[in-house]
Amino acid sequence: MVYHEGVRLAEPPASGTAETADELLERQRRRESSARSYPRRLPIALEAGHGSTVRDRHGREYLDCLAGAGALALGHHHPVVVQALRDVLDDHAPLSTLDLPTPVRDRFVEQLFAVLPEQLRDGRVLFCGPTGADAVEAAVKLARTATGRSGLVAFGGAYHGMTQGTLALSGRKAVKEPLGTLLPDVHHLPFPTAFRSPFGLEDGAAMAGRLVEWALTDDLSGIATPAAVIAEPVQGEGGVHPMPATFAATVRRATRATGTVLIADEVQTGLGRTGDLWASEAVGLDPDVLVLSKAIGGGLPLAVIVHRGELDGWQPGAHAGTFRGQTLALAAGAATIREVVRAGLAQRAREAGRRLTEGLLTVAADDPRVGHVRGRGLMAGAELVDPGVADADGVPVPDGWLAGRVQRAMLDRGVIVEVGGSHDAVVRFLPPLVITDEEIDRVIDAFGAALRAVHADDGAER
Repeated sequence: MVYHEGVRLAEPPASGTAETADELLERQRRRESSARSYPRRLPIALEAGHGSTVRDRHGREYLDCLAGAGALALGHHHPVVVQALRDVLDDHAPLSTLDLPTPVRDRFVEQLFAVLPEQLRDGRVLFCGPTGADAVEAAVKLARTATGRSGLVAFGGAYHGMTQGTLALSGRKAVKEPLGTLLPDVHHLPFPTAFRSPFGLEDGAAMAGRLVEWALTDDLSGIATPAAVIAEPVQGEGGVHPMPATFAATVRRATRATGTVLIADEVQTGLGRTGDLWASEAVGLDPDVLVLSKAIGGGLPLAVIVHRGELDGWQPGAHAGTFRGQTLALAAGAATIREVVRAGLAQRAREAGRRLTEGLLTVAADDPRVGHVRGRGLMAGAELVDPGVADADGVPVPDGWLAGRVQRAMLDRGVIVEVGGSHDAVVRFLPPLVITDEEIDRVIDAFGAALRAVHADDGAER
């Protein structure tokens, strides 16, 4: 340890004395808040990454099917992103300019608008703080300002962030219950799911759509006409539930009839992940506000909302923040958008996703503990169940214990995955869009091998 004028300065370890993964994890455990989450389930310390692969401190490589929770569309250290960052640094561009114009900012805006859904290309963009949660907060503020209303409608199973406001819009109760009153005037309606439908064995999409129409248009619903309805075209953290097109059409019809702003949260689905550039466009959701983050920053923190021009009625400074458009993120984002389009990576995600889901279905056919495989593009999930216990509708109950064991067993086999959904029973796959067919096959093999390994160890205590 070095001291300067009585202040202790930390130095990196000398060459050849790098800390081990266990030492880094222990240092994190001692220094960081208990709110940290991923290292509890994925006890590794990462050192390098390239494409779809990362390497830990012990030199072991893993296929990264977490990819920054979907933020790394081009994977780690893609050449076009690296070059864009180098160009900014070599040009001595100002790295932080609040919302003052720069050539880098302008290039990002022009590139983004060139690929937006048609109905938003004459709209407006707002740069938010560099998280999806802040962008959702901005979308809510915009809707309330534009309509003069306060109410919000969201859906069960939704995930929109971890701020007080976005938690109120999200579905998972466990993280909300310790906090007391959150954002007021929020109403949740059921989201249609193909497996474990909230309506039992009924047609979930039709029933859920009718409930939205009833809530927004029926004078006796008890819900005042809201400022906005917010929805994910594919629920991610909620268990990888794609929105049916019929449901999207009903939601759009009901919001339009009542002058309610329709917000599409594409923080995780946007920029090609689901097999189309924009998942909301593919299902016909036609939003008034599009919330974007993760992939549009090329792996660096960046978040925006894009909205129809007629909503642009708030005052200067109505939503601000220090890092609303940081130069390195803008450069990386513009390069990523160009590359996704140039290389046809949305189509590639569609094809690769088909290969992934078909492989998972093949595994599921031989194991009753895989209750359902679903997803769109390279946003896939396998819900694990206890086949010996059924709910009131005769559907096997979710088995989060099994999913956690499979996640760890896949890590032992060199594949990083996430879990989510009810009881964290859904094994989730969010690889970079550049993942190869050979790598996808390795992921599928690791999933099958992990299930078999956990089966052989069924005597372990739950």
